[in-house]
Amino acid sequence: MKINILLVLLGALLLTTCGKQAGEIEAKDAWIRPGMQTENSAMYMLLQNHTPQDDELVGASSDVADTVELHKSMMDSNGTMQMMHQDSVPLSVGAKVEFAPGGLHIMFTGLKRDLKAGDRVEVVLHFKNHADIPLTVPVQDAQGGQMPMGESTHTP
Repeated sequence: MKINILLVLLGALLLTTCGKQAGEIEAKDAWIRPGMQTENSAMYMLLQNHTPQDDELVGASSDVADTVELHKSMMDSNGTMQMMHQDSVPLSVGAKVEFAPGGLHIMFTGLKRDLKAGDRVEVVLHFKNHADIPLTVPVQDAQGGQMPMGESTHTP
């Protein structure tokens, strides 16, 4: 009887130390750049795959823009910043994938309203295997990281 109680307590302790995120994909520290109506903006965050299987982010949606797409910024050999559309972003088991200025980001094109610092935007992340993750994301100025300088081109 004492061994059974000890096993139950040990199991409860293990579940507690695994934390709330065990078996989930976690989106944290998400934020969106301010932007003007009809123009573009971008969202950044950290995604962590706490599930036991590989997955991938396959898209995002929000009613704040005409289109919401996955993009990656890369500097070409001429020093020009290129934004390239991504069909998906792989999330291997245990992976931490950073969406940050100058790299991966979620692009909002054709904003339907101004996005000002202090606003909050509803965004839904879509995955290949995991359930959608709804987020309420704050709009705020860049967090110390600026987009690299230079011309910017957009490649579909």
